Amino acid sequence: MKILGIDYGTKRIGIAMSDEMGQFAFPLLVLDQSSSLAAEIKEIAKAHEVRDIVIGESKDYKGKANESLAAATNLKETLEDAGFAVHWEPEFMTSMHVERLQGKSDLTDASAAAIILQSFLDKKAHANYVQEDEEPSRAE
Repeated sequence: MKILGIDYGTKRIGIAMSDEMGQFAFPLLVLDQSSSLAAEIKEIAKAHEVRDIVIGESKDYKGKANESLAAATNLKETLEDAGFAVHWEPEFMTSMHVERLQGKSDLTDASAAAIILQSFLDKKAHANYVQEDEEPSRAE
């Protein structure tokens, strides 16, 4: 099952997509901030048969919500109302991290979304691995 990742910004929104197995994240596209943003994301999710969406939970240097988080929270609620399971994934300065790694490009925000999504996928895979690796407890 594919999972969609979002790097929510005040001007641009990066979109990433996982592979079918939910192991790897890939940059997909960048959307401009608009009044039809939620509808555009719903359309992309439907086209790729996505049920789960991950949004970067953006905070400032002190760990407090920044200006993007309130708008991202509204988007999250709208997508949940449409039937999607929406998850937060902590993120900090992902776009700047991408620019340092590969330089600035038209897909910088989509690459930032891929970092957010990959972090979520890695945590999910690790949690599944730990559960499978644990031995059942034995009553003595």
